[in-house]
Order: sequence, then structure tokens, then C-alpha cells
Amino acid sequence: MAATYQIAVIGDWESVMGFRALGLDTYPVTSAEEARQEIRRLAKTDCAVIYLAETLAKDLGDVLSRYKDELRPAIILIPGREGSLGIGKENIQRAIERAVGADIL
Repeated sequence: MAATYQIAVIGDWESVMGFRALGLDTYPVTSAEEARQEIRRLAKTDCAVIYLAETLAKDLGDVLSRYKDELRPAIILIPGREGSLGIGKENIQRAIERAVGADIL
């Protein structure tokens, strides 16, 4: 039987509640430290993907570095209620540069 993996969304309440309607597990947090603890906890479970609000990600460089080369969980940055900070795009651009050897974006 195939494993069932979880998809989680971590961010401020306003940013994550819309994802609950899509059937994703939502984890509203009020600080980067709460997000750090939640990511570490979820990484020990069957969580395959964590969508993380960029507003929190800017203070979680250590956590993003820790899991960037891991198969699970994949941490994908999403804009928060304030809009995009460009961090997610920068991370994707760096990953492509590492894989291809050049900036193709």
C-alpha cells in the first residue's frame, strides 16, 4: 500500500485559512519561532510539502538551509497577506542556477 503524505501550510492566520478549504492542513502561527518549531515537528512526520509564508521565511534562513536539499519535506514559499517579498522567486532562481549552471530566468 502506498504511503499517504501530508501537505501543510504555515503562516499567519489570514494567510493560511484559505488553504483549509482546499483540504490542506493549516498551521497558523504568530512568530518565526513558532513556525520553526512547527516545521521541525512536521519534518518528523509524513509531511511531504510545507507551504510557508514568505513573511516568516525571511527569519528562518537556518531552517530553509537545513531542508533545502532534503527529499522531504519540500518547503515552498508563498506570499502572505501583504503580498510577495520576492524571497520565493530568489530561492527558485538559485536552485535553477545550481542545477543548470546559469541564470536562465
